[in-house]
Amino acid sequence: MNKEKRAMNREKKPLYRKVNTKARGVRHNFGGDYKNNRNKKRESIEVVKGSMHGKKNRGLDYTPLFKFLLSKVGYEWNQVFSEAKSRLDTTEPIFWLVANDESDKKDYVRLGESTYFSGLFIDVDGILQLTNPNLKPKDLTPFCNCCTHTLNGKLFGSE
Repeated sequence: MNKEKRAMNREKKPLYRKVNTKARGVRHNFGGDYKNNRNKKRESIEVVKGSMHGKKNRGLDYTPLFKFLLSKVGYEWNQVFSEAKSRLDTTEPIFWLVANDESDKKDYVRLGESTYFSGLFIDVDGILQLTNPNLKPKDLTPFCNCCTHTLNGKLFGSE
C-alpha cells in the first residue's frame, strides 16, 4: 500500500520549480563564497581546508506549493502535509504560510518583493484554515508604484 502511494506521488509534479535563469533581472544570490576571502592577508581555515557547509538552494520557486496549500483549505491537515511533503525537497517552505502556533498566525505573508499569500493555520480539529478568510486583493494597496503587487496571484485593488 505504501509503495503504491509513493509511486502515485512520483507521477505528480513537484511543488516547486527552478526559476527561469534566462530572464532579465533574475538574481540567484550567487557568489560571495570566495570573493570576500581572496584578498585577505591571513587565510582562514575554511579557505585552506574548505567549508563543510552544504550546497545552497538557489533559484527555487515555491509558488506551486503555495497554490496547492490554498487549494486545500478545509481539508485534513495530516493528509495535506503528507502529500506536500512527498512532493518537496524540504518541508520548510510549507511553514512559511502555515502557522505552527497561535502566535505565528498572520493575515498574509510577504514572499519576495511584491508577492503576498494568505496566511494559513491548523484549527483544533486538524483542518487547514485561512487566518483571515475575508481578506481580498482589493483590500490591500501597494507601497510603491514600480512593482506589480499580488495577493494569491491576483493584483492588488482587483476582485
